[in-house]
Amino acid sequence: MPLDSTNFPLVWMSYDEGPDHDHDEDFEAFEATLKRGTPFVLLTDSVPDEDHEHSQEEKKRTSLWMKKHKAELRTLVLAMIVIEPSAAKRLAFKAFGVAFAKFWGYPMRLASSREEAIEIAGKLLSERAGSATA
Repeated sequence: MPLDSTNFPLVWMSYDEGPDHDHDEDFEAFEATLKRGTPFVLLTDSVPDEDHEHSQEEKKRTSLWMKKHKAELRTLVLAMIVIEPSAAKRLAFKAFGVAFAKFWGYPMRLASSREEAIEIAGKLLSERAGSATA
């Protein structure tokens, strides 16, 4: 899940990773993004393959990392926006979104295009900025 925070507070996440991919770098990049202390939105236009299965070790590590950063994740990550052009696949993701939000502590939103995703992200960011100044 490589992160690209070049356009922060829009942080792009990719699930396209090679066999030698270093997950330590992913967690370090995510932690660095959280340490900014500023709300942001995760966006992705790639999703894990349906046949992708995490090892028990990966699941445990992710869960422990998530628990360690739970408060920051709930406070700073406004949403994960998944871009999926297929209406059928977006519908399938909706059911998964409930479990996703319970685990990660932030909601999953669905968009049919990059433009729609950026629009949703902008609304979330401006709503948070508005509530912070109120």
